[in-house]
Amino acid sequence: MRLMSTHWAIALACLAASPAFASPTLDGIVGDHAVLQRGEPIVLAGAAAPGEEITISLAGETVTTTADGRGRFAATLGALPAGGPYDLIVAAKSGLVTVRDVLIGDVYLCSGQSNMEMSVERSQNSGQALGAADDKLRLLTVGKATALTPQAAFATKPAWTAAAPESVAPFSAACFYMVQALRETSKVPIGAIHASWGGSRISAWLTPEGLREAGMGKELETLRLYAHDTTAATAAASKAWEQWWRGHSGDAVGHEPWQTNTAIDWKPVPRIAPFNDWGVPELVDYIGMVWFRKDVTVSAAQARQQAVLAIGPVDDADRTWVNGVAVGGNGNPGEPRTYFVPAGTLVAGANTITVNADNVYAKGGMSGPAAAMRLLFADGSIVPLGKGWRYAIGGRPMTNTPRSPWDAINGAGTLYNAMIAPLGPIGLAGVAWYQGESDTGLPGYGDRLRALMQGWRHQAGRPALPFAIAQISAYGATAAHPVESDWAKLRDIQRQAAEADGHVAIAVTIDLGDPLDIHPGEKHEVGQRLARAMRALALGDGDAPSGPRVTTAHRAPDGNVILGFTDVTGALEARGSDRPIGFELCGNIPGSCRYATASLTAAHVTLAADGRPATRVRYAWADSPTINLFDKAGLPAGPFEVAIQ
Repeated sequence: MRLMSTHWAIALACLAASPAFASPTLDGIVGDHAVLQRGEPIVLAGAAAPGEEITISLAGETVTTTADGRGRFAATLGALPAGGPYDLIVAAKSGLVTVRDVLIGDVYLCSGQSNMEMSVERSQNSGQALGAADDKLRLLTVGKATALTPQAAFATKPAWTAAAPESVAPFSAACFYMVQALRETSKVPIGAIHASWGGSRISAWLTPEGLREAGMGKELETLRLYAHDTTAATAAASKAWEQWWRGHSGDAVGHEPWQTNTAIDWKPVPRIAPFNDWGVPELVDYIGMVWFRKDVTVSAAQARQQAVLAIGPVDDADRTWVNGVAVGGNGNPGEPRTYFVPAGTLVAGANTITVNADNVYAKGGMSGPAAAMRLLFADGSIVPLGKGWRYAIGGRPMTNTPRSPWDAINGAGTLYNAMIAPLGPIGLAGVAWYQGESDTGLPGYGDRLRALMQGWRHQAGRPALPFAIAQISAYGATAAHPVESDWAKLRDIQRQAAEADGHVAIAVTIDLGDPLDIHPGEKHEVGQRLARAMRALALGDGDAPSGPRVTTAHRAPDGNVILGFTDVTGALEARGSDRPIGFELCGNIPGSCRYATASLTAAHVTLAADGRPATRVRYAWADSPTINLFDKAGLPAGPFEVAIQ
């Protein structure tokens, strides 16, 4: 145990004998049982009395700083090697804080949507993991929260726990299996921070600067407007949504489904419940939009008042109008909708409420309960809304609609502001990112992914902070012939972003998916592949980070196309066949792709010429492709589209 200097020991004794007032507090996640990043300066920040001197001691080093006029302080301790446990002591005239059992090691941040969020106890073959106990492996989960602006501190500070059955069970499976594997090889203390939210778009995780870099500056300004003028911000977001609708539908202004006089075949809603459960054949497996309409009568006195419209949860996202005037929209499926209706929006007599419900996964629509659906007026009067709704199917599936910038999981920085920003200038060894399902079909994902990495690196103070990206897995339609696929496009964007960056690797998961389940249970192997990528990026391990990766596609003199692969362990092999499958030769025009006959050698695949124009090659190009190309390490070649040189 380290011996304190004499003057520091005396100072601590005096402080201990002094009356305690408001002791200093530390920002971020520095607390008992924390892990701090080895080999990097340790930046600490917090709050104390304005002008107060604060002394901080850790592992034999002591620094002193002074709180500014706002009561904020910051200090930097020198880099430390792996070790501990230590006590971190923060002392000031107002009080003394001792943070106990602090380890120095590698800290990893894991984030994304539901496949990163899936817990160990919900994943396949979790029995062995649930028996794991390791005091040098520490886990921390950031609670779900949103904010309109970046927050300096967590609303509720999360706590660190050592890995034990009760802490491992609810923790992210992909993250736990990754850090467990890294701990086995690195032998240093490891801290794993998990911050995810199922169904979230990447835009919700962007920094303010990242939003601008990704072309979302307008959404950022609307978000800021919402903080002080919700009515104006709602109008701006709804205007963008309405423009998007007209651009896709071709409807002229004044002839959209939310107008009161549109000629639409409205049918009675059987009951307030997900529309997939109504027994209507065309809605049983429907993914897309359904419109809802309710006519309601209010008195002249009620029409002159402000009101609140409550319609319960809408799955997945809604946009809502009263008499053709937009009053709100939300993309959180489980959140009850309550929208402010300004005075003058309603009229005495007949009024029309219109709701667009955009179902992007599983069941959708208005789930009630009917008794909670109502118009509540300023004078306390209520108009029930639980009966008499009508519906119309949206004509064709039109999903991934624009979301309000303040939307909890699909907004503009809303999750970053509350769940990542409060981490402060944290030292990290790397970031594991598993997200993308909610962005399929949305343009610009590559720009948003690059902006996310740049923003998080800036916060961590490491321009080359490693990112290991779990590529979205197989889900949805299989293919018996070449098809277009938004899921395949997003996988290829992830691949391209990694190759362009130089400090990013892909954990290919295409062989671990389930066409019928967007949440495949095999997370142990996902974690192993993330660990492999992180070893190569963060620890300098010599193994290939991702498995077979295409590098070249050139045309041979005989017209065949030869694909070159790198990062192949041993040699390429075709499982279950004497040749690889899933390759396509494509021309420049849509619909020109066709399956190609392929053969392989140790690190090359040759596609036989078929006498038709070919300018590009696609591989594993479907929502749920069938693939069989692996290397001797058992790693699959990832999906791609490349030009033929």
